[in-house]
Amino acid sequence: MQAKGNTHTRDGVLLAIAATLLWSGNFIIARKASDNIGPISLAFYRWGCATIVLFPFAIQKVKAEYSFMKINWKILLILSFTGIALFNTFVYVAGHYTTAINMALIGTTSSPIFATALAVLFLKERLGFFRIIGMLISIMGIVLLISKGSLDVLRHFQFSIGDAWILAGAFAFAIYNILVRKKPSNISPLSFLWIIFCLGTLMLFPFFIIEQQFAGTYTNWSPELFGSILYLGIGTSVLAFWCWNLAIAKLGAGKTVLFGNLIPVFSTLEAVFLLGEKMTLIHLASGILVIAGLVIANLTHKKMKQ
Repeated sequence: MQAKGNTHTRDGVLLAIAATLLWSGNFIIARKASDNIGPISLAFYRWGCATIVLFPFAIQKVKAEYSFMKINWKILLILSFTGIALFNTFVYVAGHYTTAINMALIGTTSSPIFATALAVLFLKERLGFFRIIGMLISIMGIVLLISKGSLDVLRHFQFSIGDAWILAGAFAFAIYNILVRKKPSNISPLSFLWIIFCLGTLMLFPFFIIEQQFAGTYTNWSPELFGSILYLGIGTSVLAFWCWNLAIAKLGAGKTVLFGNLIPVFSTLEAVFLLGEKMTLIHLASGILVIAGLVIANLTHKKMKQ
């Protein structure tokens, strides 16, 4: 039984890491695409692409499970609203108003805290010693990465309207991470992903039209932008969400959400190899702290089980 439990945990950890690795590319692509497409349009095309790509694989299961979806329409709508329509759209909007430092600092540290608090309040999860220590160590690693080891950077930190957008996005994703555990067991993971992608895209559609027609934004199509949307639609949407939801089922929401702290670490590595940015000792030290925090947060107190 213990070996089976260890395997269950190991699989959950690997799935969570895979999801964060895929998601880390979201920030690099969004940064490069921001001059050629509006934030709502980028979100709409991303989720629309994901819905279309997943459709031929999910349609049979969706038909078979449609009656269960009708019964559970409320939770499906809420999950679509928080995890699909709001989260990344808020992130893309925030990028037009605040700095990358503020986005990374607020987004990566606040979402795990929100999710942990919600898991304790509403799911009655135990906030153990290792969970608290691991979360604090991971946050220290993120702060070190974002500040580049300079107290002056943190001292001049200012809260703007863009910071409010990213804070709202982090809270929306925390709600998703908590409520996704309430996913009806009679709806398969494949059907679940397709329906929330589809509903989220439909929710974004009227705002996409408004942005296109009245906000003065435009989409400058190019092979690079088209490829970016494909990556967002397939990699960061279909594959990442699939891995993330399975990880939550194996590890629990409180532990899984801590792996989100790996996203800026992976983003840094990608920037080094893809954008030619320089790796520093600060990057190495922050990565070690984040990973150490995740390991500690996922430890179990063996004496309590004996």
